[in-house]
This record gives sequence, C-alpha cells and structure tokens, in this order.
Amino acid sequence: MRKFLYIIVILIVLVLAVLFALRMFGEELSEVALVPSSEFVKQDPLETNAYLDPDMWFSRPGKGVQNDPARWQPAFADEGPETPAEEELEQQSDITSTPSPAPSPTSTPVDIETPRFAVFFVHPTSYFDPRRWNAPLDDEESQNRARLLVRGLASAFNRASEIWAPRYRQATFGAFITDLPEASQAIDAAYEDVDAAFDLFLDSVPADMPIVLAGHSQGGLMIMRLLQDRVAGTELQSRVVMAYPIGWPISIEHDLPSLGFPACATPDQSSCIVSWASFAEPPGPGQFLHRYTTLPGSDGEPRGESPILCVNPLTGTISGEAPAGRNSGSLIPNDDLSSGELVAGAVPARCSERGLLLIGDPPDLGQYVLPGNNYHVYDIPLFWKNLQQDVVRRVGAWQQANS
Repeated sequence: MRKFLYIIVILIVLVLAVLFALRMFGEELSEVALVPSSEFVKQDPLETNAYLDPDMWFSRPGKGVQNDPARWQPAFADEGPETPAEEELEQQSDITSTPSPAPSPTSTPVDIETPRFAVFFVHPTSYFDPRRWNAPLDDEESQNRARLLVRGLASAFNRASEIWAPRYRQATFGAFITDLPEASQAIDAAYEDVDAAFDLFLDSVPADMPIVLAGHSQGGLMIMRLLQDRVAGTELQSRVVMAYPIGWPISIEHDLPSLGFPACATPDQSSCIVSWASFAEPPGPGQFLHRYTTLPGSDGEPRGESPILCVNPLTGTISGEAPAGRNSGSLIPNDDLSSGELVAGAVPARCSERGLLLIGDPPDLGQYVLPGNNYHVYDIPLFWKNLQQDVVRRVGAWQQANS
C-alpha cells in the first residue's frame, strides 16, 4: 500500500510538472515540436505555366459546383440540407441575378443585382509536419485539410462570378513561431508559388471584371505581399476593388501604408482593406502579440506596440462594437470541419484598443480553439454570412461609382 501511495504521489508531481512546463514554456515547447530542425532546402521551381493545369487549383471556373469547395453553400440550422441540384441552382442564380443582401443598419442601401467580380483566394496553413520547411504538393493529408479550409472559408465569397484558389507549397506551421532565417526562406518560397498562380489568374479573368483579393492566416500574409509587390502603385490597383487579408495582424503604422489601400472606414467603402483577429473574452493574446511585436513591419521597422488593424465584420467600420443581433450567420462546423450550418445571432464583435476583435463568450465551435481564447481558426466562420454580404455590397458600391 505504501509503495502504491508513493507511485500516486510521483505521478501527481509529474503531472503538475508537465502542466507547469506547458504554462511557463509553452512557446518554447511548441518550437521544439513544430519547428523543423533541418536546413532549408530550396525547392525546385514549378514548371513554366504550371498553373494552366486545373489540378493546380482547389477552385477555379470549370470545376463545377460539386467539385469546387469554394462553391459550397451552407444552410441555416432551421433549414433542411440542400440537394446538389439546389446548390447548383442557387449558385447560378447568385452569380447572375440575385439581389444583393440587405445592408447592415448603418450602411447606405445599394440597390443593385449581385455584381460581377472575380476572387483570388489563398488558403491558410494546413501543413504541420516539422520534417520539412515547405509542404510538397503530393502530401495528401495537408492537401485534404486545405480543401476543407477552402470549403469553410473561401465559400464566404461564393457570390463571385469566378473564384480562384491555388494549391501552393505552403510554409509549414513551425515557420510562423520562430525567427530562424529558414522560416523567412520558407515563406518566400511559398510566395513564389502564389505569385505564379496570380499571373495565371490575371491572364484568365476578363479584363473588365473587378478583382477581390482574399486569404486567411498564411494566405492573408500572401495577399499582403501581393498588394505590396504587384498592386500598389500599378495599373492593376484600379481593378482591385477590395482586399481581405483576414487573420494576419496588420500594423496600422508599419504595414498599412505600403499596401496601397486604406482601411475600410465605412460599410459601403470600396478600394480598401478589411482584416480582423478573433479572441473570446477574456483574451490571452500573449503569444500572438509576442510574435507581432518582434517581427518587423512592411517598412522594415519593429511593430512594437503599434495598434493592429481591426475592421469590425458586423459594422464594416474601423473599430466599433455590435451586438450578436447584428450577426447574420456564423458557420458552426461539425467535429471534422467537413460541413456545418449557419446560426444567426451567435456572437457579437467589438474591436479592442490594441486591435483585437473580441467576441464575448462564444458558442462551442469544437477542438480547434487555440490557447489564450484565440479563435484564429474561426475568424471567417464566426462572421461567414456578414462577410458574404460585405463583399457583394462593397463591390456593388464600386461598380455604381465607376459605371
């Protein structure tokens, strides 16, 4: 009995030691587990015109509704599931003649049909393997996960005439939790693929069709780089009517000035940027802010304590606060994120002084909430329907102003 009690005491001490280590050294342990220890090996460049191959795209015109994850249309919780035929009919109606959704109470009505526009969407990180700095395109697990993410995130833009979502050799998750030089090399390598896909997108989209750039997390960073390198100060800037680099922290002082567009100050403004990063209350953004403050901004200067851009997805304005009643529909996923349903009025939203989007005490969304009440994975699903309405309203306003 005495030996048994000793064993129990030892196990309790070990558990407490592990919990203490996770609490005190969580970031360091994450780096050990997820950051590759190998040298960065530059990947071979893609073949010339690789993105001419439809298989290099999760979403693009011609795939058909059933094979294109971005064309998925979730139903509200009190509705029955849609049949594939009903989904396809709804998508065709959306693209051609669906009236634009009712604007939020603070917006000016835009009484037009759903406008023509094309979306270039870059998916977030889906590769977590620490054995390589960049994901190979034949890694089945990460590609299946990316397809699910396109289904849940890019589908918020499914009223677009065209949606293009490329496959790319993304940087592994560990590249975003370390300051090793190999991490920057991996991110640069991922951007080279995205840049090549963007060329094909520009060559394929009708010349008179307005363009929306969107992405989440690593995809949001890729959109920021495209804005800085390919759009700002060029002829293309007049065609890019909106940018949604969601889930990647943007410094108002050190990042925004180089992107070519201002933050969206009103719900009907176009040619502007919408971004946010979601936290439940009370937020614990320690690791999130640590990475933000230590990395330099687009101007090469440390971000430090500079405010993060927060455009409230419920009001369509910089900062601001809105109750849950303004939420037109949160996408509540099932356990494996393969499907979900819309629930209206699920969460409120308010921008904190630092620039975090606070969502109160949210519903149970599953196992992917990050430490510190960080709802990063759910940035778009939390406000899925409002985002769908937001892009249609803003592109419509742009077309009215530029008709």
